[in-house]
Amino acid sequence: MSINRRKLIALGAVVLLAGCKVIPKGAPDVTPVPDDRPTDALPADQQRHRVALLVPMSGPNAAVGESIANATTMALLDTNAKNLRITTYDTSTGPAAAATKAIAEGNKLILGPLQADEVAAVATVARASRVPLIAYASDSGVAARDVFVMGTAPGNSLGRTVSFAGKQGVRRFALLAPNGDYGARAKLAFGEAVTRAGGSLVVTEAYERSNTSIISAARRLKARGGFDAVLIADGARSAALAAPQIKAAGAPSPRILGPELWSGEQVVGTTPALRGAWFSAIADTRFKTFADSYQSRFGARPYRVATQGYDSVLLAIRIARDWRPGTPFPTARLIDPDGFLGLDGPFRFAPNGVIERALEVREARTGGVAVVSPAPDKFGD
Repeated sequence: MSINRRKLIALGAVVLLAGCKVIPKGAPDVTPVPDDRPTDALPADQQRHRVALLVPMSGPNAAVGESIANATTMALLDTNAKNLRITTYDTSTGPAAAATKAIAEGNKLILGPLQADEVAAVATVARASRVPLIAYASDSGVAARDVFVMGTAPGNSLGRTVSFAGKQGVRRFALLAPNGDYGARAKLAFGEAVTRAGGSLVVTEAYERSNTSIISAARRLKARGGFDAVLIADGARSAALAAPQIKAAGAPSPRILGPELWSGEQVVGTTPALRGAWFSAIADTRFKTFADSYQSRFGARPYRVATQGYDSVLLAIRIARDWRPGTPFPTARLIDPDGFLGLDGPFRFAPNGVIERALEVREARTGGVAVVSPAPDKFGD
């Protein structure tokens, strides 16, 4: 199904504005409201929606949280949004405590948290007040009807890669996956994707996450043979250890496949056995322009996840057009089959809160990667 054209044009306009406009440096408090109450209490906004941003602002992940917070400020400034007030709450001292404060101060939507293991604590607090979450995690296992996950779901990425591989004639697939939750989810998603592509999963091997274990498992997989392509469902560094056990450098087969975890990892382009490997990821078409604008505004480069903060604000702004301040957030509006357009391209949420993104397929080459199948500009159902 294609994205609604009016919706795409409206959001596309602010995306382009965000990418090209350099904002003069100034205080991030873009919409101050004078108030004579104690400084630890929020003013009673009558015309603006209160939206809470729950990210780490202290501790080891403070830089990531600050990057996301800055991106949300950029989104407000770039769109000149006057009807949203975004207040940041530090999750480093406890996600449940941050959520409790956010709810007590009248926020009707929560953006965040960042870590998947924080979602349950935040959702428990927010759910009692009918406040939904748009989380920045990449673990689709924490999604729910009131928890929408912005991070790319492994199933989304693997589905795109397998579909592309099937169109290139790959029919017999193998899987090399770690024991544990991620490996189990990757196995399920990969198996479903292979079936949809008309292929068959002929060999699987599991391992514990240690160098010796993955190398041994890769050798066992190679000995069993009988497959055209193999998914190494782990990070790029682990794949760099396993790939030489499965194929020789420069050999055309078997084709190595990878998850979205490989995006941005230099080792993908420096490991000879990974040359020719395919994996899917969010297109970086608009990211460089966004990053340049961000640096002009804040004096540093943003983390890649910052675009999720920006896009979540764009989404809130769009829905706020028909959302009366002070009333519950219209959660059902997030489940739109037409989807939305953000800096990271088209996206939409399923009723269970899992995101679907339009992804590009990349191929590992000497020294880097190349796009071999661009991200589509619409969803095909």
